[in-house]
Amino acid sequence: MTARSGSADLPLHSGRVPAWLAERMTRLGALIAEAIVHHYGRDEFLARLAHPFWFQSFGAVMGMDWHSSGITTSVMGALKRGLPPELGLHVCGGRGQHSRRTPAELLAVAERTGLDGDALARASRLVAKVDSAAVQDGFALYLHSFVLAADGKWVVVQQGMNDTTRYARRYHWHSDTLKSFVEAPHAAIDGPPAGEIVNLTDRRAAPSRQGQLALLTDLGPDRILAELTRLAPPPSQPLLPHLAMPAHHDVRPKDVIQRRLHGALAAVADRGPADFADLLLVPGVGPRTLLSLAMVAEVVHGAPCRFADPAHFSLAHGGKDRHPYPVPTKVYDETITLLRAALTRARLGQSERLDALRRLDAQARRLERTAEGPSLDGFLAAERARSADLGGRSIFGWEPAPGPARRAR
Repeated sequence: MTARSGSADLPLHSGRVPAWLAERMTRLGALIAEAIVHHYGRDEFLARLAHPFWFQSFGAVMGMDWHSSGITTSVMGALKRGLPPELGLHVCGGRGQHSRRTPAELLAVAERTGLDGDALARASRLVAKVDSAAVQDGFALYLHSFVLAADGKWVVVQQGMNDTTRYARRYHWHSDTLKSFVEAPHAAIDGPPAGEIVNLTDRRAAPSRQGQLALLTDLGPDRILAELTRLAPPPSQPLLPHLAMPAHHDVRPKDVIQRRLHGALAAVADRGPADFADLLLVPGVGPRTLLSLAMVAEVVHGAPCRFADPAHFSLAHGGKDRHPYPVPTKVYDETITLLRAALTRARLGQSERLDALRRLDAQARRLERTAEGPSLDGFLAAERARSADLGGRSIFGWEPAPGPARRAR
């Protein structure tokens, strides 16, 4: 039956993140987390991490491949490296051998904070066991990240790989929505049907779970397999849309809700200088940086319905594989500088610049209802044409300046 797995199905296409991008992702990810905590609190940031669509958009705005499984590893790694201690958030575990260290890391955090380390370590083991044994959907876990707040609330993001399809599946857990580890425990959405799936956490599988206990007690192991087949719950359909990313690596018009791009462009071009003068006072900040900031602001302030098209957020800082275009490092660095300055002033009680980002997001949303703009293909072509001037960089190196023939084209 369909696994209620809180899943995102993602192509296995990422590769190693280069150091120059990993450093920027660490800084920007920490700043976005701090902005969310500043405006909405720690609980809201945990809730965002438990939302697959927001999580994918979060990784895309940081320059990671917008559609791939590498977002999970990269985002959790960036947060583990970059979250400042004063936020009261701790990222434990990770990929491969790091995942097996999660209980020990949780016990160490608990010793410093006074939390119940044994209970947290047990929760970590149970979460991993459920998605590897109770939910048998063909995906073998290889990443387990446990995000713990100072008050004991937590989110787990873990990912498995299917060797046959070469897709990964991400699972989201949230302590605030968890009522039981063995019945409908996941925080997010239904995964798509994919062959024979055994999901003993489905509510309708309660007779099966009870039957297994009775079999072990009364009948012995010889009849368990046959009885499990008889007691298995019937197939079900997904209750909610699931996040299944396409196999193509480029960003296509169907991947982006283009009116949102037009709204952001209009907010920057038409009203930016008047409404966001305090942002423009920062040296080097121009319309292109404001466009990236508008998308970062949406990641901070957007409602869940705003993240149906994660590809949209890749337009902020491009992608490491040149899709949709090389990472504009000058714009990326200006975004980090401005956001850091705004948060520094907000800590001192001067929140004008941070509030200006919220206004920028609100303005873009208002204008997207009526704004017109270039086609997505036209926008991407313009970004690629000026990539060298913006410090365009990818895993293939720095983007070369266009020669005479290319300028003519």
